[in-house]
Amino acid sequence: MFKGILKRAVATAVVAASVFLAVIFLGVAAFYALQLMTTPLGAAAITFGLFALTALIVALVFLKRAEGDDEDEEEEPEGLAGKILHMVRERPVIGVVGGLGAAFLLLRNPALAAIVAGMVADRKMEHRGYGRRRRR
Repeated sequence: MFKGILKRAVATAVVAASVFLAVIFLGVAAFYALQLMTTPLGAAAITFGLFALTALIVALVFLKRAEGDDEDEEEEPEGLAGKILHMVRERPVIGVVGGLGAAFLLLRNPALAAIVAGMVADRKMEHRGYGRRRRR
């Protein structure tokens, strides 16, 4: 039990450090890219403004979400598709990661991409009534 907790703590620390470094180097890259177009002081001011705006937006989103926690949460829908949509609405990062993962799998396997495209096209045709006209 202690080993599992320790492994999770180490993994969390590694992820937090990686995200911290990614944000720092994103700022450095933005600074140097802006420095090519403006003066160094102007690039520093713009980079600071971008990160301050991002922090403000994130803070407002989390504060709004914290206020919404007091109200009754809507019930989770039944069915796999309903649960997935509910989870993506509640946790958009999971939706983005899942979408990128699905896109990666579809790009790596063209046969699977063709199967999914065929299923989507058939569903759209049936939904619009094309399937009934075809069968006559």
